[in-house]
Amino acid sequence: MKRTMIAAVLAIFAVSVAEAHCDSLDGPVIMAARAALGSGKPDGVLAWVQPADEAAIRDAFSKTLEVRKLGPKAAALADTWFFETLVRVHRAGEGAPYTGLKPAGSAEEIVKKLDASVEKGDIKELAAMIASHAERSIGGKFGHVMELKKTAGQSVEKGREYVAAYVEFMHYVEGVKNAVHGGAHHGKAEEKPAAHKH
Repeated sequence: MKRTMIAAVLAIFAVSVAEAHCDSLDGPVIMAARAALGSGKPDGVLAWVQPADEAAIRDAFSKTLEVRKLGPKAAALADTWFFETLVRVHRAGEGAPYTGLKPAGSAEEIVKKLDASVEKGDIKELAAMIASHAERSIGGKFGHVMELKKTAGQSVEKGREYVAAYVEFMHYVEGVKNAVHGGAHHGKAEEKPAAHKH
């Protein structure tokens, strides 16, 4: 049960925050770009763009290396231009808009935990954090439904409050289920659950 919850919340979470993370100066896309510029080889950044965009990124990379030779100030400007170009192309390939680079450290805490887990090769800390979040979120919505259920029969208004909470809870759980079985993807807008038929 916990494994299913973890997978679900991670999938939903990936849609909502990973977009901002790939824009940040300490995110994986720009970290790959820094490493590539340091080595003089573009292969490390090409994995972050679609095959159709590879030539454009190779060209931008080559131009950046040339400008970097002009001195520290030129190198800093060229690097920033390359970061912006790479992130813009990366996001376009994911069907997402480019909204500018974000400062280092701007990622949410859970994203930092995710990156740390990948770096260390250990999922335990992240899994515990996700499981705790899932239990609180689902439990809180369920508790709200159960409270309103107690008074649902007192009036039409009370009944509607209960129904609204029930439908919200059901759609949330459906979203979790769809994330697990449908596989939400980074950069793709999550489909809204179909209206429940009563």
